[in-house]
Amino acid sequence: MEHLIEQAGALWPLAVAGFKALVVLILGWIATGWISGAVRNRINKTPQIDPTLGNFAASMIRWVLLAVVLVAILGIFGIQATSLVAMLGAATLAIGLALQGTLSDLAAGFMLILFRPYKIGQYVDIGGTAGTVKDVNLFVTELATPDNVQIIVPNGQAWGSVITNFSHHATRRVDMVFGIDYSDSADAAKAIILAEANADARVLQDPEPWVRVTNLGDSSVDLTARVWCKAEDYWEVKFALTQGVKEAFDAKGISIPYPHSVEIKKAG
Repeated sequence: MEHLIEQAGALWPLAVAGFKALVVLILGWIATGWISGAVRNRINKTPQIDPTLGNFAASMIRWVLLAVVLVAILGIFGIQATSLVAMLGAATLAIGLALQGTLSDLAAGFMLILFRPYKIGQYVDIGGTAGTVKDVNLFVTELATPDNVQIIVPNGQAWGSVITNFSHHATRRVDMVFGIDYSDSADAAKAIILAEANADARVLQDPEPWVRVTNLGDSSVDLTARVWCKAEDYWEVKFALTQGVKEAFDAKGISIPYPHSVEIKKAG
């Protein structure tokens, strides 16, 4: 019995330390989330600061505060910060090799924030993965596809890939190709396309809409139309012109041919 009491007495300080560590962990986790959220909201409410920077700063502050909480928990168990630094120093090589991918993502995150090839809300293609940027933090970039599928791209992969930013410039050019029959008038078709483009208020007049005959295909004369619009109007302009030109061609008797083949039979 005395032996059990001695064991319980020996374990009691460890149990108390474990309880304290758990309390510190819970309170620290809540506090870091609240502080980082407050920083994000404060920065994002400032018009002069890009929201991308706010999210990145909040992420960085959260990780720093969590590191402080970890040091505090280790202190409860009697492990001093100096001892922790010595331990980490001795294990630097092993930690570096184990976390080289994570450290690469961290460094790339700082490069992305420094040069900002994309911002939150922009539509980008990162190495063949396309979507709207939802978040950029210390380690990853979060994208959402047009059908609202979440994609997580490690910052190291993002920084090392070709980045196509479809939203960087305020305006974009819409390129469209319309095929007409060889028996139809190319000038009449060009006039119809220009009329449809000029009738859409979203189509800019500087640069002015452009239509030319660009190819003589196997079964059609191809006309290329190039119009400019605001970046956010790109798809709506493209869809509207596609339908508008089709209906105008039908009304004016301009036919849109489809590929066809001729079957030749050899007499036996």
